[in-house]
Amino acid sequence: MGIPFDYAQDRPENIEAILNGLDRYNPETTKIFEEYVLHQCENKTYDCYANLALLKLYQFNPPLARDETITNILVKSLTVFPSPDFSLCLSLLPPHVLQKSTSTSHSNPAAGDAPLTEAVQKLNSLNNLLASGDYTSFWNTYDGDDLFADLVADVAGFEDMIRLRIILAVSQAWRDISLETLEEWLNVDGKDFEHLMGVVGFKVEGETVKVPLNKENEAKGTVIRENVKFDQFNRVIRRAFEQPA
Repeated sequence: MGIPFDYAQDRPENIEAILNGLDRYNPETTKIFEEYVLHQCENKTYDCYANLALLKLYQFNPPLARDETITNILVKSLTVFPSPDFSLCLSLLPPHVLQKSTSTSHSNPAAGDAPLTEAVQKLNSLNNLLASGDYTSFWNTYDGDDLFADLVADVAGFEDMIRLRIILAVSQAWRDISLETLEEWLNVDGKDFEHLMGVVGFKVEGETVKVPLNKENEAKGTVIRENVKFDQFNRVIRRAFEQPA
């Protein structure tokens, strides 16, 4: 069985109680959810279900929405690609935020933050690159705009979490890969790259990186058998010789 969508291993009991009760729709719980989002950012945990509940509260109560919290939720959802979490979060944002615009945000951005619309558009560009597997362009885009450093500032270990997700994607589709390619995809090289390969169990052999065998990247033949009874086969043959009415 798969893990339930609403499950989060590190979810505190008070958050669990809110999510399972009527307080889930109580505007007064927004502060509790906002503190929980910050807790996730600082402690490298993740709870999509709770974050979506907060975005839903913002949807019902626009004056309560905080741009900084929304961008933190979006950044956290990037760290679990290729899951659909980022798109789920986008679906709960106001329509004006999803359209490219030079106007300022309708909510209250924290001091020094970019308008929410611009932040959402830029984070969406990163999500599209990750979803398409264009990891080199992802890092080029990420490193090429100082705004991204501000947007991910609250999320501890953002870059490392992205690298681990890329490594997971590679491990599911590759048995060996060019060292140069993987360095570009992970945006790391030299001793840092070698250390990372040791941590995840990949083996560097010359200019090639060997990926350990697993159930996802192991090629297995599939034998398909169909049981057709003789009387069924006989009817097929008989109908082939029948004259149409």
